[in-house]
Amino acid sequence: MHYAERERLLLAPYAMHATDSAGRAVAEQDHPYRSPYQRDRDRITHSSAYRRLSHKTQVFTRELGDGRGDYHRSRLTHTLEVASVARTVARALAINEDLVEALALAHDVGHPPFGHAGEAVLDELLRDEGGFNHNAQAVRLFTRLERRYPDRPGLNLSAEVLDGQRRRAAKPARTVEQLTPEPTDLRAPLLEVQVVDAADSIAYDSHDADDALEIGLVTLDELETISLWRESADRVRSRYAALADGDLRRATVHELIDRQVSDLFAVVTAAIAEQGIASVAAVRSAGVIARHSSGVAEQKLELEGYLFRAVYRHPSVLRHRDEAGEALRGCFERCLETPEELPPAFTTVAAEESLRRAAGDYVATLTDRAVLDSARLARG
Repeated sequence: MHYAERERLLLAPYAMHATDSAGRAVAEQDHPYRSPYQRDRDRITHSSAYRRLSHKTQVFTRELGDGRGDYHRSRLTHTLEVASVARTVARALAINEDLVEALALAHDVGHPPFGHAGEAVLDELLRDEGGFNHNAQAVRLFTRLERRYPDRPGLNLSAEVLDGQRRRAAKPARTVEQLTPEPTDLRAPLLEVQVVDAADSIAYDSHDADDALEIGLVTLDELETISLWRESADRVRSRYAALADGDLRRATVHELIDRQVSDLFAVVTAAIAEQGIASVAAVRSAGVIARHSSGVAEQKLELEGYLFRAVYRHPSVLRHRDEAGEALRGCFERCLETPEELPPAFTTVAAEESLRRAAGDYVATLTDRAVLDSARLARG
């Protein structure tokens, strides 16, 4: 079955249909059985930047906890979890699951080593070059730095995937100092873009708490003071008796995700019905509807505030964050001192833009391990 027919049968009228795509910067022949958004997904997952996410920090560096990094999330596992949550919501809402998956897999590709700590360092180092924002860096990777074709740069992704990522870049970057920036656009993005943003929030709220428990930065008793966690744990206890702490933690994380997803779905479906949303144009005019109810939104803010105080500002996290930042800063400076050692793609950036921007682009591609290895070599 051709993808256009499949989408006609399965997708809601307010979903983004691939046949209505604005296309690509360089036109391509239609594929006989893969939609444009399926092709986008495949290009993203086969990119070098995507593969490197497996060795980039989400929140906790490899050295925290047991020192092996065997449990807590990497940037790649976080991305896969966001994609999983987003696909679930997309299918329930009958919106374009292929587009949602592509957007979810793309959303963190621009992250440098060491997560938001690395982003803050690069933003400082590139202040006179326009700064550094991981969402904008993803667009830069997709349109300039990645090489898929011998005759042109970039991945030639669809306009909808690039526009979705550009909208993320236009918002303030999520940092531990600003956890939940509110969208300010009057003209809302596609519902597929909204769902991925909401799925990202659901994933990091739930899994940052889980990782912090596993590493030992917080305790179950401490999290029980947070209403969203406590109510989720109480639901688990009502179904199971006398759970060991590990089983309780895992079941509570599942319940926490399910509660947020269910609440999001209820709010979106109610908004669609109340506003009579029956087209993509109506979605764009409706404002952001992929939101949580006021009660759950307040509980999420409480949880995020707790994670900020108890986890993201924990002395051991800050210590490793500072050490990682120094290693990244040193790697950047070595690029400036020996520009001839930059790979060819980055020497082109140096010639066409600036050496500092080229150094930033290069360092941002590196994994945590590569930066730390470079620091060790520099120390001799």
